[in-house]
Amino acid sequence: MTVEHGELDARAPYIHTMLAGGLGGTTGDMLMHSLDTVKTRQQGDPHMPPKYTSLGSSYYTIWRQEGIRRGLYGGWLPAMMGSFPGTVFFFGSYEWSKRQMLDYGIEPHISYLTAGIIGDFAASIVYVPSEVLKTRLQLQGRFNNPHFNSGYNYRGTFDAVRTIIKTEGFSELFSGYKATLYRDVPFSALQFMFYETFQSWARQYKKSQDIGTRLELLTGAAGGGLAGVLTCPLDVVKTRLQTQIDAAPTRSNPKSRLATEPALGLKDKTPKQPPPSPILQKRPISTSSPSTHTPHPGAIALDEDSILKGLRSIYRTEGIGGWFRGVAPRFAWTSIQSGCMFFLYQTFLRQLQVWFPVERPEMHV
Repeated sequence: MTVEHGELDARAPYIHTMLAGGLGGTTGDMLMHSLDTVKTRQQGDPHMPPKYTSLGSSYYTIWRQEGIRRGLYGGWLPAMMGSFPGTVFFFGSYEWSKRQMLDYGIEPHISYLTAGIIGDFAASIVYVPSEVLKTRLQLQGRFNNPHFNSGYNYRGTFDAVRTIIKTEGFSELFSGYKATLYRDVPFSALQFMFYETFQSWARQYKKSQDIGTRLELLTGAAGGGLAGVLTCPLDVVKTRLQTQIDAAPTRSNPKSRLATEPALGLKDKTPKQPPPSPILQKRPISTSSPSTHTPHPGAIALDEDSILKGLRSIYRTEGIGGWFRGVAPRFAWTSIQSGCMFFLYQTFLRQLQVWFPVERPEMHV
């Protein structure tokens, strides 16, 4: 058996891969959460002209005005609550499907790509609601934030859950589900395909299964960063869908209308105003980022039923640069987070094998 396919002779138990994946993924997400907040602010900034421009100045502005816990680490709790079970499901599904396909003789690159798709579908039921909460709390910052008006004002994670369900319905927790899958499924597939390929190249270069810490970090960072750049347009659409909110009550959201009406028993005898035009029911989200032009004021709301329409809409109003708004922090976040996650994943796997050794059957070369 060649080094290129060396993963077949070093298969860890599924429970080890799931635990190591959960710990590695959650740790990586928490380490990079502040950078993800900057990316979300840049993509979801409703101000015109945009308040957040370059990566460095945005980071410094949020830290100086809002602090670390409520500012840069806003939304950390739902992120953590979704990250661990999501990565546990992901790594379990990924490893199982990858091994099955490799055992059937399917080409490794296809196996890695397909297994990444399967793993992301399995994890999506957990991480999409946490992503909605995380994104809104990141965009909001602290409660009654005097420095940034995002349209949200939750007291915390659980208040956000109650408020969203009460005023927008339970389904709103899965807002942008299709867009999130359109972004994360190709991202995960490309990330793991690139990572496994780079790992294979590194093993061939070192002529060993142990490629060392530097190459462990580099292969993970390269896989995640490259996948992050290629899927940035889908990330922009996802962020805009998850952060555009009702700016006026609608027939489909009667609870929001009740919240603005006078107390019961006090009837207003003035003629009722006609319902607002549907085009005004969404707050447009501009998506500023480094090295791209400012989006046109009054950008239309995106159609949640079509990702392709969203991409076309952004292209028409903002050009190709609109597809890559926030690409600098996205590249930094995905590369560093992936490097940390995969390095910690391999580290935890080795440690679990020390703590809970498993005898492996001999495999014939």
